[in-house]
Amino acid sequence: MQKKAIILLSGGLDSITVLALAKQQGYDCYALSFDYGQRHNAELVAASNIARHYQVKDHKIIKLGLGAIGGSALTDEHIAVPNTPQEGIPVTYVPARNTIFLSFALGWAEVLGANDIFIGVNAVDYSGYPDCRPEFIDAFQHLANLATKAGVEGELVKIHTPLIALSKSEIIKQGTALGVDYKMTVSCYSADVNGHACGVCDACRIRKAGFSESGELDPTRYVK
Repeated sequence: MQKKAIILLSGGLDSITVLALAKQQGYDCYALSFDYGQRHNAELVAASNIARHYQVKDHKIIKLGLGAIGGSALTDEHIAVPNTPQEGIPVTYVPARNTIFLSFALGWAEVLGANDIFIGVNAVDYSGYPDCRPEFIDAFQHLANLATKAGVEGELVKIHTPLIALSKSEIIKQGTALGVDYKMTVSCYSADVNGHACGVCDACRIRKAGFSESGELDPTRYVK
């Protein structure tokens, strides 16, 4: 039987690269996305298009109400998305987001009998998010194998983070070698309804620099 993997698919540059890598490694891929109250909802349209393009076995979009607790510029319309670099953990950090996402992925993996979860976290060009660090991933994997029936019975779960130590330019080069079409992706924190990027938020600045340093053409659609 072909091995199964859950892919956390945001619709952005990193997650499409991770999906392409998992497909290359021979996994049957099941994509998981979240409508968590983010203001940049165009990413979910991108995620759906990417899932169809890569012919994943199933693609679920889970609706979460993280906007109800706020605390982030991505989920609270009263907090502006900054257009200049921030010191420390920026206001675009969504409290506990990756913990919640991985928990849903873990539950679905157990239902499917999958032992592998892929997530595109990155600790190099990561904007200061604490839930993108290797220490967090190691801790969650330990928790996952303590907290599930599958783990207790010896069916251990592995959290794959193939991009965690790469720069954005290295990610782009790897994805390009795999034939990834980055025009399909939306990374911007303030993308409009058609997926056009603002060009000035943290995500846009990191993405722009990545394409520039990689020597690859930037296919991002920016607001005119």
